[in-house]
Amino acid sequence: MNRSPDGFYPAVEESSSVSGVSWGAIFAGAAAAAALSMILVLLGFGLGFSAVSPWAGEGVSAKGLGISTIVWLAVTQIIASGMGGYIAGRLRVKWANMHGDEVYFRDTAHGFLAWCVATLVTAILVVGSVSSVISGGVQAGASVAGGAASAMTQAAGTAAANTDSNQYGYYIDNLFRDDRPASVSDDAAHGAVARIFAQSLANGQLSAEDRTYLAQLVAQRTNLSQADAERRVDEIYARTQKAIADAKLKAQQAADTAAKVAAVTSLWMFVALLAGAFFASFAATFGGRRRDAVEYVEVDTYTTTTPVR
Repeated sequence: MNRSPDGFYPAVEESSSVSGVSWGAIFAGAAAAAALSMILVLLGFGLGFSAVSPWAGEGVSAKGLGISTIVWLAVTQIIASGMGGYIAGRLRVKWANMHGDEVYFRDTAHGFLAWCVATLVTAILVVGSVSSVISGGVQAGASVAGGAASAMTQAAGTAAANTDSNQYGYYIDNLFRDDRPASVSDDAAHGAVARIFAQSLANGQLSAEDRTYLAQLVAQRTNLSQADAERRVDEIYARTQKAIADAKLKAQQAADTAAKVAAVTSLWMFVALLAGAFFASFAATFGGRRRDAVEYVEVDTYTTTTPVR
């Protein structure tokens, strides 16, 4: 066979009609990478849950948990993708009389394709089950973040915002309101105050009529003068407004923090997946070189040796 001008032998004639992709080796490497990735991810979740405590001040902090999760994800990608790429390169067919650059490119492509298939399989099999766990945690965190505002609003009297017949309780109370509040039970008085607070907080201010009526109720039950009762109403109403404003601010801060954490996590996941693709391609070239290092096994002392393919 004649050499080409650059000093290398051309590919065999049969290779021109055969694909350069060894799908069997790619799927084998992808299966190994996906299985190993799933095992490592489950191990990471087990270690993470064991390090988290529901009690404040105990267990790993949120920042430490986030950093360890990112590091573990990167390690998982490097180990699993490297193993899958190596298997894909080691199990591929041998390309005879092929230029070294072409062999290097094909090995890199095989490792990259094995990583692609493994990533898709892992996304289908693992992310589906893991996302349910994460979504449960996110929903729990969201309920905790929003619970402060909703609980404070209920404490102020969210009965006016309900969809049942009591949503008109504030206006119904006005039908029977006079300057001499009748003696009612504590539950009825608390309900009336709650409805007035809810309506006033929704409007942004406490009307003069409601302020006077609340002061009358307070004076009736505390033996305070009307002026002192009005000052108490003003003080409690201002504290209620501040508490709700603080709760809303905390909820907004929690939402901003969650958005930042999601953005940072996505960026580091991208870096981890990119590292996995690189190590899969690199390991495939190493496995391919080991595959091409053909060793001969002696079959019989008096016969020729047979190459291991």
